[in-house]
Amino acid sequence: MSNSSTAWPATDVAGASAQQIQARFCLSYPGFALDVDLQLPGRGVTVLLGDSGSGKTSLLRCIAGLERAEEGYLQVNGQLWQDSRAGHYLPTHRRALGYVFQEASLFAHLDVRANLEFGLKRIAPAARRVELAQAVELLGIEHLLERLPTRLSGGERQRVGIARALLTSPQLLLMDEPLAALDPKRKGEILPYLERLHGELEIPILYVSHSPDEVARLADHLVLMEQGRVLASGPIGAMLSRLDLPIALGEDAGALVEGEVSGFDPAYQLLSLRFPGSALCVQVAHSQVEVGKTVRFKVQARDVSLALARPAHSSIVNVLPVTVGAVVPADNGAHVLVSLDMQGSALLARITRYSHDQLGLHAGQQLWAQIKSVALLA
Repeated sequence: MSNSSTAWPATDVAGASAQQIQARFCLSYPGFALDVDLQLPGRGVTVLLGDSGSGKTSLLRCIAGLERAEEGYLQVNGQLWQDSRAGHYLPTHRRALGYVFQEASLFAHLDVRANLEFGLKRIAPAARRVELAQAVELLGIEHLLERLPTRLSGGERQRVGIARALLTSPQLLLMDEPLAALDPKRKGEILPYLERLHGELEIPILYVSHSPDEVARLADHLVLMEQGRVLASGPIGAMLSRLDLPIALGEDAGALVEGEVSGFDPAYQLLSLRFPGSALCVQVAHSQVEVGKTVRFKVQARDVSLALARPAHSSIVNVLPVTVGAVVPADNGAHVLVSLDMQGSALLARITRYSHDQLGLHAGQQLWAQIKSVALLA
């Protein structure tokens, strides 16, 4: 958490500051105050997560310059955008950013191509980092170029809106719940395109979401917000496994792992995924993926059971050795959450308090984890 006595970052762009986003804002409304001090990665996807009213959108608006904080400091990969103590403030139109809202807000009288060209024309040719053809291909909208916005689905409109934001060649892309207005089917259609942006562009993205699925699939870094303050900030894998954070205590709790494809069994359609830094693998029912490819997968805490001895006969394919870390109460009185170490990879198990007592769980205990299913995310 920040406070008014916190030293402000130096404006020197050398070293690590040139590869990160430094943001400090103090902003007061009647009944609400935003007070944050963050150092975020200068690349990849940072997700801002928190309940409604936690300050996520207010923080995004401060970064965009749409809200002018009483005290504000913002440096984006070595470029100073705001320093209220030095009297420095770049207005929104001079900040090299793209902003994607819940609604695409396309120009209704222009077809898709003209909407995209509107974003492109804002940037001098010599300064363009994203070309029209690249944005069109990334978002899969070539077949939509001659259509008017009224002839697009909600997901198609949002893809066009994202492409238009990219064509301003931003040094930072802000996305405020871009899938919130879409039904589950449309969300499923657009998430692969967002994953492509994550994998193929160097533009850092700040992404506001309420969806655990979006967080698991897209985030590299997670900022957990509560009542206008930062509750915690860190790499996504470490954050999801922290038992001191509320995100680990609910029904959707689970461990996120980036593993390597080590094999495929065509007879049973089983893909083998190796945990990082380990010889241990899990198998998941999935179509073939190239061996050696890095993939992201999630193991839900509710899909992990524990045993004192390795089961001799079981329908559960994945049975792996683990060491107990800590145990905390879950979000109801019947369950506990158990943190587990599996040769350097973190897992969580959600089990009943009865099972906890029957197994006599304690820190350092050697057990076997039975993983019922694995979700391959991206």
